[in-house]
Amino acid sequence: MIRPRTPRGIQLGEFLTARRRANSRAAHGLPPGSRRSTVGLSREEVATLAGISVSWYTWLEQGRDINASRQVLTAVARVLQLTDSEAEFVFALAGPGKEVAATLPDQASAQLLRMIDALDFPAFILASDWTIVGWNAGYEWLYGSIAVTPQHERNLLHLVYTDPRLREILPNWERDSRNFLAEFRAESGVRLSSERHRAVVAALSEHSADFRAQWAEHTIDRFRSRRRIFVHPDAGELVFEHHRLVPSDAAELHVVMYVPLAPGGAAPSLGERSA
Repeated sequence: MIRPRTPRGIQLGEFLTARRRANSRAAHGLPPGSRRSTVGLSREEVATLAGISVSWYTWLEQGRDINASRQVLTAVARVLQLTDSEAEFVFALAGPGKEVAATLPDQASAQLLRMIDALDFPAFILASDWTIVGWNAGYEWLYGSIAVTPQHERNLLHLVYTDPRLREILPNWERDSRNFLAEFRAESGVRLSSERHRAVVAALSEHSADFRAQWAEHTIDRFRSRRRIFVHPDAGELVFEHHRLVPSDAAELHVVMYVPLAPGGAAPSLGERSA
């Protein structure tokens, strides 16, 4: 019986294939492969090292609908030297459950909007497909284009790859875009089979060569609060701490905050910075 392929399975298979082909042979005590290549394992080698059948691993990479145990997936993750974030991604995609078809909000609640309006630093609200569903005056000051961007284009990932004005204020665009994409992929997980998530990926694949190249890298990473640098057209270089919170009563939304950092580590208000 030929097992059917599923959207989640196909996504899992593509990720495992990319990681298998990027694995160091020497790290597993294997000699160079064909054409003296030092990277890339065969499916047979992964299956042997993980202690599973070649057919079973092949089905995983083909995106077949199989019930892989956590023990099997852990063994594959060990052989492919996956990070914790990458392993969690694999477990989520291979786990049981129906395809996700959650209804995503098109705007934030009045309560969340009032909360970010009370902040004197940039903040905005994302849906799980990274549509920007609300922002405060601080964020509009930092990235003024958000106010004139058509609603159907107000997706953070879309703007990062297609808006030259946003690229201009990100001096570390190459690093920032890769971080964003790795986080989007990790967070989306099984949601990538939803209509809205597929639409984001399809549109960017069509319109951005940078996105196509980076998406093919299959990078996965969880969000971590971190230092961010922007170059504002009026205020010059600005340094922020980038934080994100998930409201307990709105799990499909993320509140993103850029807390200004002074050289000594304090966080003055935007008004103090521009004074």
